[in-house]
Amino acid sequence: MQRAGLWSMVLVAVLAVGATARLAMAAGAGAMLEPGATAPNFTLPSQEDKQVSLSQYKGKWVVLYFYPKDQTAGCTLEAHNFQRDQAMYDKDNAAVLGVSLDTAESHKVFCTKENLTFKLLADPDHKVVDEYGVPVMAMGPMKAAKRVTYLISPAGKVVKVWPDVKVANHSEEVLAAIAEAKAAKS
Repeated sequence: MQRAGLWSMVLVAVLAVGATARLAMAAGAGAMLEPGATAPNFTLPSQEDKQVSLSQYKGKWVVLYFYPKDQTAGCTLEAHNFQRDQAMYDKDNAAVLGVSLDTAESHKVFCTKENLTFKLLADPDHKVVDEYGVPVMAMGPMKAAKRVTYLISPAGKVVKVWPDVKVANHSEEVLAAIAEAKAAKS
């Protein structure tokens, strides 16, 4: 009986910690956008210190990916895979835009170090992160956006959402979704 009681207490503690973490992640973010929704326009600074707006990409597919932090293992792998596949995105008339809470200066260092040529956008006040409903994780004083990707059609509509990205094959998943969406329109 003691063992069952101990496991019950452990389960209650795990559930309580999980609920607290979910509340911390959801703070500030609205509901995630659903497929069919109009993608909200935004303007953010890039690693080139130029303002980039979603409206600049009207008529193109947009891969809008939110990621936690420049120069971390998972984020670097994800960015490298998007960079590796850049020619395929160009062929599909698609732009890749990465967004994190990092600064434009941090993005500049990251892009230079990792040879990234697509735009990384700085959202340190998490205005766009919140507008797209991306949860913000708090790790002590540091905050980071959850890894979420939106595929936006040339008409500005959300086509697909990946709320729980696994970086290893994510670029391939996005390219397949673009091909599928294009085939559905034909």
